[in-house]
Amino acid sequence: MAAMKPPAPYLPVPYPALSQADQEGLSDLYIRGTPVNTLRAYERDLLYVTAWKAARFSTALDWPEAEATALAFILDHARDLNEAPGTDVARETAEALIAQGLRKSLTCPAPSTLDRRIASWLAFHRMKNLTSPFGTPQVKQARSKARRAAARPPAPKSQHPITRDILEQLLTTCRGRRQDCRDRAILMLGWASGGRRRSEITGLMREDVSCKEFDDKGLVWLSLLETKTTIKGETPRLVLKGRAAQALVHWIEVAQIRDGPLFRPISKADRVLTRRLSPDAIYQIVKHRLKLAGLPEDFASPHGLRSGFLTQAALDGAPIQAAMRLSLHRSMVQAQKYYDDVDIAENPAADLLG
Repeated sequence: MAAMKPPAPYLPVPYPALSQADQEGLSDLYIRGTPVNTLRAYERDLLYVTAWKAARFSTALDWPEAEATALAFILDHARDLNEAPGTDVARETAEALIAQGLRKSLTCPAPSTLDRRIASWLAFHRMKNLTSPFGTPQVKQARSKARRAAARPPAPKSQHPITRDILEQLLTTCRGRRQDCRDRAILMLGWASGGRRRSEITGLMREDVSCKEFDDKGLVWLSLLETKTTIKGETPRLVLKGRAAQALVHWIEVAQIRDGPLFRPISKADRVLTRRLSPDAIYQIVKHRLKLAGLPEDFASPHGLRSGFLTQAALDGAPIQAAMRLSLHRSMVQAQKYYDDVDIAENPAADLLG
């Protein structure tokens, strides 16, 4: 029997008592049971920590990893290296990672970035039934101190929210070609259904869309398999009304989509292809429409559809609970931030100086 290929570190370690077929089934179970975005993050983080250790210690990852390595990883990512001397080992390591395109700058990474990479490293150890060094008291304390030392206001995921007026400017750039029909449907669905994430938009299949009530009531129902805040099978249906529903139905008819991915690439000859649109394509679409509308390409990102929906809901006086029914925010605190920004701008106490 051929030797079984060792699984990736984010897949379960081989069990001697399992047959090769059962082991492959277990790995497949982990892949199917893990959100696609999480698997993607695992792969990126594995590439990063592997390159970091190779540059820092000229050696491969150990399983389990040494506590001293875990501490060094935290220390290297807990300070700004711009002022560090050129011979500083942390700076040399960071420069090597920048050269490989794995790190953007010598600036101290955001605490959330460090937390995510450590969480991935922890997950790799769990998959191998090993104890992670990041769980030891000293490393846990160092991690807590690093988080506090590097604390700063979180950068917005989109420079500006795409509120209704901005959305209207983007929609005016969508004229009559199939690409325009698709982009209009994407923008309107992404905004009007509660501010959908890129992966949620591109993950939609034709069978996830019900147009049975469109002719009589003007409603289109969406069934998301899962979102960042919900699990498979427990995501409530979402509804599109009015222009958003019309735009989506028009796209389905124009593209003649009867099954398979809902949103697809379009060739230069304006022909609809069969494969799924990638999440990165949503970023490119927003960037392209901003440019056509005469706005800076970095004015907003796809997350601006989500933040713009909630900001507009606050501006229009919609109850936050109603907005959350569509946005599917799990945390009231998180959704409240968009309402707070609107409320404080309208607070009469802010006008006391005149």
